[in-house]
Amino acid sequence: MEGYQSPEISELAKALINVQRTIQPAIKDATNPFVQNRYATLNSVMESCREALLSNSIWMTQFPVPAEPGYLGLVTKLTHAESGQWQSSLAVVPLPKADPQGMGSAMTYARRYSLSAMLGIVMDDDDGEHAKISPKTADPSKRPQNAHLAHKDAPCELRPGQVAKNGSNSKPGVSNPLASLPRIDGISYQTVAAEDGRTCVIATGNTAAKKDMLAEIGFRWNPQRKVWWMYAKAS
Repeated sequence: MEGYQSPEISELAKALINVQRTIQPAIKDATNPFVQNRYATLNSVMESCREALLSNSIWMTQFPVPAEPGYLGLVTKLTHAESGQWQSSLAVVPLPKADPQGMGSAMTYARRYSLSAMLGIVMDDDDGEHAKISPKTADPSKRPQNAHLAHKDAPCELRPGQVAKNGSNSKPGVSNPLASLPRIDGISYQTVAAEDGRTCVIATGNTAAKKDMLAEIGFRWNPQRKVWWMYAKAS
């Protein structure tokens, strides 16, 4: 643990015990627009622990640090104001794209998971309105395995420069997630960035007539958004 905590952490540990006695679960306050599962946003995670940390004189800070190209390093540090004792963690996550939006998405994702791991924050099953959840949503066996695709304040939306048709707009030297997709007459592909750093591909055009072909290559139909989509395959 050398480098990740002060020589003594006894006072910090006592304060953190009090924090964990009073900390609240992070409520899942947003819905993944593609696979319709619920997840806790950064705001929900912060709300679950902010008062507990402040009332026990613990200062929490999170800040980016240098990492390998294509990755974001994020330090989460807990400091006991009265004793000066501290403990920290380092998370290194891949950047979905080497631009400010990609960094922001990766930082949001890393912040909520790092803080949850350090404090032992658990996620509530839903937004607290259990009676309003349909049996299909409440059944864990029917929930998708790929969680945390989107963010309440940053859903999977097209960003300038991200749209490409059948891979024709790819830049030299940059891996194009659309390059491996087959050409289908009347169908174009678009990429959208997800909050957790992954990339989705959306099929547009005459999808109704080509739905069998789309399903065969891995696309899924989203009835809420009325789009065919899939996770981009690593190249």
